[in-house]
Amino acid sequence: MTPTYGELRAQLDSLTTEAFRPELADIDRLPTLEIARIMNGEDQTVPAAVAAQLPAIAAAIDATAERMSRGGRLIYAGAGTAGRLGVLDASECPPTFNTDPSEVTGLIAGGPTAMFTAVEGAEDSKELAAADLTARKVTADDTVVGVSASGRTPYAIGAVEHARSLGALTIGLSCNAASALGAAADHAVEVVVGPELLTGSTRLKAGTAQKLVLNMISTITMIRLGKTYGNLMVDVRASNDKLQARSRRIVSLATGAADEEIEAALEATGGEVKNAILVILGGVDAERASTLLTSTSGHLRAALTSCAG
Repeated sequence: MTPTYGELRAQLDSLTTEAFRPELADIDRLPTLEIARIMNGEDQTVPAAVAAQLPAIAAAIDATAERMSRGGRLIYAGAGTAGRLGVLDASECPPTFNTDPSEVTGLIAGGPTAMFTAVEGAEDSKELAAADLTARKVTADDTVVGVSASGRTPYAIGAVEHARSLGALTIGLSCNAASALGAAADHAVEVVVGPELLTGSTRLKAGTAQKLVLNMISTITMIRLGKTYGNLMVDVRASNDKLQARSRRIVSLATGAADEEIEAALEATGGEVKNAILVILGGVDAERASTLLTSTSGHLRAALTSCAG
């Protein structure tokens, strides 16, 4: 049943993210610099709100990494700004961590068109979320992260509920405490950033908080999966000139080898940074490096230990 205006008004009035701030009622009369200072001050409160949720975030990441280590995928699902942030984070994983595009993906209510143009009513449908996940053939090895600033968006809640019914791991990322999204998920991450500078404009502090948490989920999961060596992106995909130069620099930073040795190792390994580092530091040929990395599920440190043994 579609809620009445009064019911919707009551729901919005109960949300911290929708609260009106009377002290900012005349903000449009202030000088631009003063508005910028106020906005900057608001933004500085976001990291502290994220910090309060670090234990919950870490637990969600460990559970995600465990699923992905056995072949599962990471799927974000949200509407509007929340959906766009999920798509953005997912799209950065292939060039950064050499993941297959299907390993980390983002679903936005209304489909790809909604990245640029609002699709009316899409966020209000749990059924649409279930259909989108069905099309992705979600399994118990997958992780689905519902993203919603309010924590009440039907699309995000529907995604989590449907995924959980299939045995998938579920995470609910919102910016209100005791949210319906958090209650529906295995892991609730509720980053309470407070009312926005512009009433209800959750692309501001709430959006920033969601971006920070999504960065953590994808980045730390990839660290746990062996996609880095220290703080070096050893699984980077050299798909353009900048990334090719970065690949050479990463091998140099990891090994301290001369340029000639780096070039030879990269050529022998088909440009694979992790393999090239193992060739240089482990003193093995390219074929042996590939075998060792396969046997250690891509963990370079473990492969180097095997060389030493």
